[in-house]
Amino acid sequence: MDLNQVIQDVPRDFDQRVVLVTGGTKGIGRGIAEGFLAAGATVVVCGRNAPESAPAAGGRTAEFITCDVREAEAVRQLVAAIVQRHGRLDVLVNNAGGAPAVEAATVSPRFHEGVLRLNLFSALHAAQAANAQMQQQPDGGVIVNIGSISALRPSPGTAAYGAAKAAVLSLTASLAVEWAPKVRVVAVSPGLVRTEQSHLHFGDDAGLAAVAATIPAGRLAEPADIARACLFVASPRAAYMSGSNLLLHGGGERPAFLSAATADKH
Repeated sequence: MDLNQVIQDVPRDFDQRVVLVTGGTKGIGRGIAEGFLAAGATVVVCGRNAPESAPAAGGRTAEFITCDVREAEAVRQLVAAIVQRHGRLDVLVNNAGGAPAVEAATVSPRFHEGVLRLNLFSALHAAQAANAQMQQQPDGGVIVNIGSISALRPSPGTAAYGAAKAAVLSLTASLAVEWAPKVRVVAVSPGLVRTEQSHLHFGDDAGLAAVAATIPAGRLAEPADIARACLFVASPRAAYMSGSNLLLHGGGERPAFLSAATADKH
């Protein structure tokens, strides 16, 4: 599924809307940013370092603002800058996150703290800043937290990341209650996604193909798949959706006991 297909199919739900995608310069975040651009939105992306090129789609290009989302004050200044430029903030997509594979038994406490800051606290900082603005707007706003399948199953090698993403799902449910009815808060949780960094986790093309074969859908998700989901949950068509988690995993993972049972027969 490529971006051109997304552009052709996306309703123009976001004309005159302003969207912030944290970590929106690459990978899943870039795909999400391009999806909102295709839907007519003014899109701002942020990161610690400026990208070689900003996300672009449908004849529109995202604005980039430097921001370390782990720092609460930096995030408040980011939202203030967006409101100063555009007068509003309609959608926040808390996408920034990630973690390399490590052994939980031996990695430093400092590493684990860093994973929590990036994957949990940054989402809370951005949500607080966005909510403060959205509550002042007549039609409120939507906060989309990007979760992960790692929150819902064992995450060996990325234990702190999985724990942080589980906390993001709890955060989503709680904020949806606290900030209703002006602000909807929802989560979108991808399974395995093909990005420019997939080789770091799955190896070469043969490794990617082997992993894809374990997924009922027969492939890894593409960033465009996640973009479609975010466009839906942030749109008026999902106006009654709040506090919930949309899971995108292509049918999940085949239980290991089934393969073990089949192997015994041979």
